[in-house]
Amino acid sequence: MRLQPVNSLLLTRTSLVEYFLFGIRLIHGATCILPGLIILAFWQDGYLEGLRYYISVLLFFGFISVLIFQSVGVYAESIFSNMLRFKLTLFAWTSAFCLLLFMHQALSLFNYISNVQLALWFAISFILFGVERLVLLALFKRLMQKGFFLQNAIILGATENGERLAEYLKQNQDIRSGVSGFIDDRIGRMPKTVAGLPLLGNSGDLERLIRDEKVTQVLVALPWSAENRMDYIIRELRRLPVNVLLVPDMIAFRHAHNRITEVANLPMFNASEVPLNGWSPFFKRLEDMVLSTLALLALSPIMLLVALAIKLDSPGPVLFRQKRYGYNNRLIQVCKFRSMYTHQSDANAEQQTTRGDARITRVGRFIRKTSIDELPQLFNVFAGSMSMVGPRPHATATKAAGILFEEAVKEYTSRHRVKPGITGLAQINGYRGETDTLEKIEKRVEFDLEYIENWSVWFDLYILFRTVPAVIFTREVY
Repeated sequence: MRLQPVNSLLLTRTSLVEYFLFGIRLIHGATCILPGLIILAFWQDGYLEGLRYYISVLLFFGFISVLIFQSVGVYAESIFSNMLRFKLTLFAWTSAFCLLLFMHQALSLFNYISNVQLALWFAISFILFGVERLVLLALFKRLMQKGFFLQNAIILGATENGERLAEYLKQNQDIRSGVSGFIDDRIGRMPKTVAGLPLLGNSGDLERLIRDEKVTQVLVALPWSAENRMDYIIRELRRLPVNVLLVPDMIAFRHAHNRITEVANLPMFNASEVPLNGWSPFFKRLEDMVLSTLALLALSPIMLLVALAIKLDSPGPVLFRQKRYGYNNRLIQVCKFRSMYTHQSDANAEQQTTRGDARITRVGRFIRKTSIDELPQLFNVFAGSMSMVGPRPHATATKAAGILFEEAVKEYTSRHRVKPGITGLAQINGYRGETDTLEKIEKRVEFDLEYIENWSVWFDLYILFRTVPAVIFTREVY
């Protein structure tokens, strides 16, 4: 079985990769100083005479900036991945720009540049970094279409795990590794293609391909239970100039969320961990305090008008208090503006609201549709029992298709690993209001777990930004 020649060998040479990274460093260094140079040359009057001196200072700043980029991992192997890496770039550039601000304030090297010009410098350079990353990703995509990869790989073992690996790589392939096909010693009993990739031969063919420098990486997907076979294969491959990687159980890898940790220097898959650790709880709480305070100050006139309208519309209290599940499955008391007639209120939410529900008041119908009835939960956020963003808290007896939520979805209680929120990822994706089918609660839980696994302050701000249009255009709230 012949392996089609590819062009990946050119890029596997260490020298070419180093030249490539050196070029990226030069581009980044130029990007750091280019806006400042333009400001000096064209925006500032009277500085052309000392431009040579300032260029020397800028070159020093560019060199130090590249060193900072290096230290935070901008030039690590992930530079060849498909990730945008905007967050890492923003952190690196902010760290480097702090040096410039120090030179500006403490050393008086850039006193002629105003604060507005400094802000433009920062913003323009960051935009250029983003454009450069997008151009780089487009270049990688073009190279992959032509068959260029850092490693030309094959999968050893046309097993079920090998098929899962092939499917995963098809969906997540980047320029670091291009898979050409499978190698398996059961070649006489195997089809010509497996998971859309050709069967290239047996172990003997593999050695020939490696010695012909057509394969530079072997992904061993044999069953881990076949210990003797695995040992033999690894011993044989160690004699050859090839990178050998052991493929994990892809099912376990999927549950590990792509994270590996070490216990006593032993690598292990991280199947589950506390969602917010380190400084994350502090930043999350600070975010909630600041945003809830600002929201209460800004929305207090509206809240007072709504309270007055509720009082005039129907007898009873302005607020409706309900027990709901919060962090760690603990019961918390959630406040809402009352939207139902007092004698028909449902403390445990045993009966979900439906279109034309007779229990809802005239004011209640409006405030539920616009989600204004949720505004008193800002006090819950300020007090600490809720968050601005998180899985929505549900009452103790809420059901989907007549089945309690925790019985309908096995992962339901996993939502309670963080504080519940006023809004969440599920809500901005259209899952608000009635949960009359199992599919709706399943999708809610799916989005909630995705939020928990990927939490960041930026993610929270993104969800908050999308909440208003999601509320305006929804049709599912009664």
